[in-house]
Amino acid sequence: MYPFVETIRVEKSIVCNLPYHQQRLERTMDNFFPSAPKPILAAALSAMQWPADTIWKVHIEYDGEGIGLIRREAYHRRNIRSLRLVTCDDIDYSYKSADRSQLSRLLLQKGDADEIIIVKNGRLTDTSYSNIALFDGNRWVTPAHPLLKGTMRQSLIDKGLLEEKDIMAEDFPKYLEVRLINAMMPL
Repeated sequence: MYPFVETIRVEKSIVCNLPYHQQRLERTMDNFFPSAPKPILAAALSAMQWPADTIWKVHIEYDGEGIGLIRREAYHRRNIRSLRLVTCDDIDYSYKSADRSQLSRLLLQKGDADEIIIVKNGRLTDTSYSNIALFDGNRWVTPAHPLLKGTMRQSLIDKGLLEEKDIMAEDFPKYLEVRLINAMMPL
């Protein structure tokens, strides 16, 4: 079994959305390793120094034995200008795993686009590495059935800045704007 992953943003020396990452880690541990002790992300990150002039991307891998890897690097956002819809009705990425093979195979279908949006059972879900937010002119919405319930997505829903909605693939052109969101990319 591949390890599971949390990717965490550290900005101005502040670890962002840590309670959401901890909750997702605990849900994953409860599902796959119910009798194992749950790692505490705050403790694992507490000894690290975070120069405030850099946005850090922290990659943490864990499994039933605990945290196996912590890696950090300066974050540089990808420039995504075009998206292609790609259909896959049997994809399952409910838990953030180091095994991204299904996503990688779908990404091969992007053609000349910069990124894909995965359509499952006729509904928009996520890109290969982020949730999506769409603006209809009045409000920001996000697919009600994403592949992965991201931490940034959930924090925006909890703050009332993003609403869940079933978004059919054929309705995609009706939206005025689309943004990619994940732990590293706020709305």
